[in-house]
Amino acid sequence: MDAPIAGHCAPGLEAVRHAFAANFAERGEVGGAVCVSIDGTVVVDLWGGWCDEDRTRPWGPDTLVDVYSVGKAVVATLALQLVDQGRIGLDTSVAEIWPEFAAGGKGRATVADALSHRAGVPAIREPLTNDDLWDWNRMAVALAATEPWWEPGTRHAYHSNTYGHLIGEIVHRVTGQLPGDRLRDLAQPLGLDLWVGVPVEQQARCADVIFAASLPLDGMPLDDLEGDALMNVLAYFNPPGYSSIGVVNTPEWRSAQVPATNGHASARGVAGFYAALVDPHDPLLSPDLLDIARRPYSSGPCPILGEEVAFGLGFVPTSQRRPLGPNPRAFGHFGSGGALGFADLDAGVAFGYVMNHVIPRWQSTRNRALIDALYDCL
Repeated sequence: MDAPIAGHCAPGLEAVRHAFAANFAERGEVGGAVCVSIDGTVVVDLWGGWCDEDRTRPWGPDTLVDVYSVGKAVVATLALQLVDQGRIGLDTSVAEIWPEFAAGGKGRATVADALSHRAGVPAIREPLTNDDLWDWNRMAVALAATEPWWEPGTRHAYHSNTYGHLIGEIVHRVTGQLPGDRLRDLAQPLGLDLWVGVPVEQQARCADVIFAASLPLDGMPLDDLEGDALMNVLAYFNPPGYSSIGVVNTPEWRSAQVPATNGHASARGVAGFYAALVDPHDPLLSPDLLDIARRPYSSGPCPILGEEVAFGLGFVPTSQRRPLGPNPRAFGHFGSGGALGFADLDAGVAFGYVMNHVIPRWQSTRNRALIDALYDCL
């Protein structure tokens, strides 16, 4: 069955539509959308395929889907806005904002450490359940009590799931708002279809995520693991559904606030977020702070991702291995399976790509094809 594709491309950008169609024909796409603006004008707005594995629900222009780690940049922006407002500083200790976080020797971890995956808590040590996952305060308490896996500020490791609770609780402590509520106040005036905690009445718009994954904790002798090996397992699977496995398409998951992992958005919402970040008239962040946040802040080997990486303050700078186009001032964030949002300050591009078929987890020929087609046209 051919995938239905709809939407438009501006003249001269037809290659993006061809690449999008080829994703379905050649690269395993089931459903997805891509949206691109240049200097604030939407020039690509395409959607196609199906919201479910049985291919019964066509993808629409307002379909929402879990965008996984694309949401890290969103929750980081909520914290960075507080820096812009002078309510916290990058050098402020997390414990000054959140006193319980000082437990176990984490008192010197700074806001910048937290934003750049250097805070020492990519995994929670206390065994947790999925019932805990739905309880924000329970997760925050367990994270604060965790003994750090290294001295904060001395190395980095990708906080794959804890990032949202870490940065989100900083936002919560300063503003009194949970990150999903804070995001709603930011997104709604801008018309951004971007959520952490999708309201029940909006969940009919959600596409199902499709990927085959099992829970490696089943039968695994955790007592035999230590150090980085134990940290890796707990980072992804404590609580068991922290990475969405077994819960991803449920109302509980969609309603919860797990900002590093369960942000839901349309392609228009992701592209619109990055367009708002770099809006020359009323940007979400001051240009000076964004210039700091988008640059490499911490570089080196990452025991979670298993490779050399560079982290900004909530954003991932473009790199040779995962290029966001050819220009050096591009920055954004990837999500599992290939979801992607980025901005390119040199080309004026804001880009959003969302999809529901998670193959492979960490690299995506599909987003790469769309990026290459776009820049071949520019």
